[in-house]
Amino acid sequence: MDQTRTQGPSKADNLAKDKAGADLKALQSDLSDLKETVAKLISRASNETTKSAREIAGQVSTAASDIAEKGANVASVATDQAKTLVTELENIARRNPLRALAGAVAVGVLIGMMGRRS
Repeated sequence: MDQTRTQGPSKADNLAKDKAGADLKALQSDLSDLKETVAKLISRASNETTKSAREIAGQVSTAASDIAEKGANVASVATDQAKTLVTELENIARRNPLRALAGAVAVGVLIGMMGRRS
């Protein structure tokens, strides 16, 4: 009985080693495939994220442009109204100079009184 143990590996041992080697190679191949699949998935996710970020940036840019345009329009209207008010005040002052002077004095007194309170 001792002779069979010392003769070396049996056929069953060799088959088991071969199967383990084949299984290891198959596992390495599967891991390599998984690595490639994950890399592709990450690349696609990155591309989608970049695309979404560009779309959002475009929408923000469009909204900012619209707001800037509306702000410019409001400023233009306010400037026109201020010019109209100044023109109207000049016309009133030319028609009634004494009233304009009395109004300016009254406004000056009010501003002076408000300045003393502070």
